[in-house]
Amino acid sequence: MELDVETPPVPELPELDADAYDDVEVQGDEYRREEIEELLHEGAWADAFESWAAETDLNTEAFDIAVDLGMFAEFDFFWDDFADRVGYHAPGIPEDWRERDLHPDLDSWETVSGINASMAEFGESVSRTLKEDYIDWEADYEAPDDLPDF
Repeated sequence: MELDVETPPVPELPELDADAYDDVEVQGDEYRREEIEELLHEGAWADAFESWAAETDLNTEAFDIAVDLGMFAEFDFFWDDFADRVGYHAPGIPEDWRERDLHPDLDSWETVSGINASMAEFGESVSRTLKEDYIDWEADYEAPDDLPDF
């Protein structure tokens, strides 16, 4: 099902240590966020969104909830030199969403799970689009010569 909505604005990437995230493990500390943010503005964000929107299971109502909660603005993307990839941190709705009364239209775990899964899928789409279509730099990491052959 295709999601026919406007592309949210490109997020401002934070200046923080990516290891601060519970769901991310990064080797190194050169995250190249400024360069990545430029690439997002040059079209990577829109290209990834278009690709994701064509395939997502998220419906318009759930998308609107994610937009209202500012979730697209909370994405973070960073270079992981060791893995030669663009890492990302996708925002999610917390488990205590009912107690916090986060949004008037947020009324089921199914919706929460769908939004959270879709945010992770979108993060992967942006990461893949950046690496495949926009980034032309190589990882600086060089493996030691004495690694065993598997």
